[in-house]
Amino acid sequence: MAFESLTDREKQILSNLISYYIATADPVGSRAIASKFKMGISSATIRNTLQDLEELGLVKQPHTSAGRVPTDLGYRVYVDYLLKPEKLTDKEKESIKSSILREGRGINEILGQTCKVLGDISQQLGVSIAPRFEEGVLKRLELIPVADERIMVVVVVQSGLARSVILEVETVISEPSLREVEVLLNERLAGLTLGEIRRTISKRLADVSGRGRLINMMVDSKDKIWRDHRSGDIHIWGADNLVRQPEFSDPVRISELVKVLGDSSVLTDFLDEAREEGLLITIGKESKFHEILNCSLVTSSYRVGNISGTIGVIGPTRMPYSKLVSVVRFTAKAINEVLAGFDKKKE
Repeated sequence: MAFESLTDREKQILSNLISYYIATADPVGSRAIASKFKMGISSATIRNTLQDLEELGLVKQPHTSAGRVPTDLGYRVYVDYLLKPEKLTDKEKESIKSSILREGRGINEILGQTCKVLGDISQQLGVSIAPRFEEGVLKRLELIPVADERIMVVVVVQSGLARSVILEVETVISEPSLREVEVLLNERLAGLTLGEIRRTISKRLADVSGRGRLINMMVDSKDKIWRDHRSGDIHIWGADNLVRQPEFSDPVRISELVKVLGDSSVLTDFLDEAREEGLLITIGKESKFHEILNCSLVTSSYRVGNISGTIGVIGPTRMPYSKLVSVVRFTAKAINEVLAGFDKKKE
């Protein structure tokens, strides 16, 4: 449906209907629009226009005698062409900044606080997901003895992010041997993405595989060290916000919500798809994940060096898009700033 084919009156009435429905959660009739928005036209004219919008698939009647509610297509037209982002107050901006722009915290703490801020300000479900580590370029690798038969492998990527893995070894490995292997691995692997290392490490170390058990262990443990394990990298806050929404008064909807929150892979997969999209609004059935078909998502990517992650809010399709677009966009910008500083401190 071409947006340009809508008349100015149809655009205005659609926008007013959605604004009213977002605020009340009640089907909207022509009299309510006429009374609320003072458009200077009769309720009969508005009723006729609503019928036209229904024929176009932009609104629908949940019951014959009820007013109308937006369809997913109606919301799409609204957010693409009619939405006017709401300006955040100075207090809201300061709340976001003061919560996430703090010193001395790691990426997971920053993202955990970010989703809490998003949930609290939006009164929806705040979510954040860490960058896909496999896309990071290895800056250095460190081997640190932590016990007689345990070694910590610290992987640092060029963005400044780091993670560690504990390996169990059968015998004590001397400090000189550790340093020798550490130098060798950095010479062979630095400058490659972690994904490339995982896929090619066997070939890259084939000529030195006979130089000790630790080299062989680094090859055998490639999935443990280099693979992107996403469980635990997603942060969620504000489930109680959704439960209070009228849309979740149905026990079936609550059950679906609990299922999604209990199995973070659904949200992780979805947010991974949104990583390269910038600001993205996904409405209802536009999502391929049936568990969240009746919800909308406002997400934005953020970057740490050459790798990206996603933050956003999830709620019923009847969400205040104009406010949430501004909240998510500003928060993503704030995260970019704090993680850019985080990156420089790691140099």
